[in-house]
Amino acid sequence: MRGISEEVVAAVRRLNYYTTGVVRELMPRSLFRFDQDAVFRELEDTGALPAILERVNYYNGLIPGGLPRPSTRIDAVDRSRSRYFLDLGEHLRFFPAHLKIDYLFGDITHVPPAPSVLKSRPIDGDNANSVLLKLDKFRHFRLFDDPIPFSKKAPKAVWRGSMNNPLRAALVSGHANSPFCDVGHVSRNFTEVPPKDVLSPVQQFQYRYIVSVEGCDVATNLKWVMASNSVCIMPRPRYETWFMEGRLIPDHHYVEVRDDFSDLEEKIEALEADPKRAREIVANANRHIGMFLERRNEKLTSLLVLQKYFEATGQLPPSAFTEGFFSRTESEPRMLLTA
Repeated sequence: MRGISEEVVAAVRRLNYYTTGVVRELMPRSLFRFDQDAVFRELEDTGALPAILERVNYYNGLIPGGLPRPSTRIDAVDRSRSRYFLDLGEHLRFFPAHLKIDYLFGDITHVPPAPSVLKSRPIDGDNANSVLLKLDKFRHFRLFDDPIPFSKKAPKAVWRGSMNNPLRAALVSGHANSPFCDVGHVSRNFTEVPPKDVLSPVQQFQYRYIVSVEGCDVATNLKWVMASNSVCIMPRPRYETWFMEGRLIPDHHYVEVRDDFSDLEEKIEALEADPKRAREIVANANRHIGMFLERRNEKLTSLLVLQKYFEATGQLPPSAFTEGFFSRTESEPRMLLTA
């Protein structure tokens, strides 16, 4: 019954996502005017402006001067990748149609030569040309209710996924038969270890520890794992999205393991010996998730990321936000304090 219920919920969510996106695209752009002054006053009155600008400047590190002009009018963005198109168009509609943008859809693990809006980027190095927006959110920002307290969960680590990189192969090959774990793959083309049955997020919530492993770019399960009552265990991330994986603190938001997972059992034993520490890590992860649950702030942050993009590329004049966008110097690090 649980499986049927989860399938129904997923189908309704998918229908709602696409219906909302299509209806939005059919509405006149004039209904989506971006009133900068009104937004600025609202943010100042609520005291949310500094925190939002910190996030904006983390996602968008562009600095005006010498940047190439983008090539695609925002009313001519490629529609073939429907979820990416709907997510990008949701906020582009607030800006004049003649503005131009460069963008990359898909799992991006390199920094483009021109300032581009995308879903994912490398954490290390100069990634200023990679401007993050909340793209493909239907897949990457799914959260599920976890009613099971940490103490009532099975004292093991769990993972399920496809075998698309060496990290995942190392996890499954080294721990498929471990008494500390229930890890397995669901791929037909990986023959070293037999596949296991798929486990839904709700089924994985039965375990105290859930392993998160990057795939083609980021780990898709990371958001719902950190929103649960289970401890997230993973190697240090190499890529990041709107979720700001680069600001996650090892052994504070998650428990870090080696890339080859050779210390996985050791880390589980340490957590079992110190359940208070485990619950603190869960609480810290839940607080990080909380930043992304305020819909109004998410919308305003997205709009300001684009506003900064258009100002930095010389397409819009200075606004009420310009000083907050560009007051720091190029040498100053992009810091964001999280719980």
